[in-house]
Amino acid sequence: MPPKPLCLTMGEPAGIGGEIALRAWSLREERGLPPFFLIDDPGRLLRLAAAIGQPGLPLAEIAAPEEAETVFAAGLPILPLAAKVDAVPGRLNPSNAAAVIESIERGYALVAEGRASALVTNPIQKSVLYRAGFSHPGHTEFLAALAGGIEPVMMLVIEGLRVVPVTVHMALKDALDALTTEMIVSKTRITATALRDAFGIARPRLAVAGVNPHAGEDGSLGREEIEIVEPAISILKGEGWNVFGPKSPDTMFHPRARATYDAAICHYHDQALIPLKAIDYEHGVNVTLGLPIVRTSPDHGTALDLAGTGKANPESLIAALKLAHRMTRGG
Repeated sequence: MPPKPLCLTMGEPAGIGGEIALRAWSLREERGLPPFFLIDDPGRLLRLAAAIGQPGLPLAEIAAPEEAETVFAAGLPILPLAAKVDAVPGRLNPSNAAAVIESIERGYALVAEGRASALVTNPIQKSVLYRAGFSHPGHTEFLAALAGGIEPVMMLVIEGLRVVPVTVHMALKDALDALTTEMIVSKTRITATALRDAFGIARPRLAVAGVNPHAGEDGSLGREEIEIVEPAISILKGEGWNVFGPKSPDTMFHPRARATYDAAICHYHDQALIPLKAIDYEHGVNVTLGLPIVRTSPDHGTALDLAGTGKANPESLIAALKLAHRMTRGG
């Protein structure tokens, strides 16, 4: 049986998603990309290709994912949306919200049905979706709802570093108030399971960060390590996971330290994302763990200021496509 193609969603049509998809396809041979198809409006992509100076870039409209493998070498396979998209690069249009949501829902369904191997999502503009009644904080939570309400875990990946924020899009004070031993245990357990099953790491090593400077210095700089983090580590060790810490956050991301673990468990958004983006801003990939499917995404936003200029960098999308392909093969 031939391998299934990857499914790429449209994302915010006023952003750079379409442009980086076109550029990724044009680099398919140079970068060794697996076949993928894009759920989008072919007409808007033709207009976009012309706007960024690639009017002859071939598109291949398909009726089903199964056709993508055959046409991929000759043109970027496009599975048309039911809705037409009225998009001007850099200019948000709330009327496109339904098409954005349709793209995600159809993509998830196609992967869940086994007609595509994995889901790769282009960035969305959440403010537009909120005005259309979208009730989820973002992609991750929406996909978790589509999966039946599972607990999602966001992992960010670059070469040589994987990070997981236990709390995500919350004000720092709210994140620290929300942090619990049970939350750390659950998200670390999901992470360890995914590293074993999807990344092919037989015995994953997980370093758990401290919350406070110097991991609290035995309680003199805060008691979260003693009262919240250390009990979580004890529970996880008791389950047989190779977990250690709490590690001082300011010393766990230099190269020698990174070589000692397979993922870093962090407690709030910036504790995880600042070191990752400082090390490699261009190639970050967002992975949703805990889903019954593989899902990755570029680790950047819609970049409305770059949309339509021909200057958008496809590297993060290329990394997301390649990582999704590896994960479907167990690492």
